[in-house]
Amino acid sequence: MDSDPQPQQHTPMKKPLVYAVIGVVVVAGYLSYLVISRHEAAREYERRNTEILNQQHQAEDQLTLEQLAGKDFGIRTLYATPPVIRRGETAEVCYDVSNAKSVSLDPPVATVWPSHTRCFEVTPKRTTTYTLTITDAAGKTASKTVEVRVH
Repeated sequence: MDSDPQPQQHTPMKKPLVYAVIGVVVVAGYLSYLVISRHEAAREYERRNTEILNQQHQAEDQLTLEQLAGKDFGIRTLYATPPVIRRGETAEVCYDVSNAKSVSLDPPVATVWPSHTRCFEVTPKRTTTYTLTITDAAGKTASKTVEVRVH
């Protein structure tokens, strides 16, 4: 009989818990990567889709302006509905311009362009005055303001 004790050999199968934990960590890391990359891809898709829709609306508005504009240059309407809101609520600012080549909004809370009927939502934190400025092909400008009061 051998009286020499043999040293126990550590085989990989003797520590299944270690390998299970490593496997779970790898799978969790991979799933985290998938969720983050898909979220970023979805945000990029939404951004591109919004940009395309804005371009389509702008093209439609330009066609409408060409058909309905007449010879007058100016801001036909600029209004907010409702004109008074509570903090955290939204109001809609709408405008109608005639024979404008460019449109700008101050403060710049939305993309604006020459349009016969264009509305966008605003959610001011305090009473805010929005100034719409238009410019025609000759460089002449016109401006109008509308105030959204916050209570």
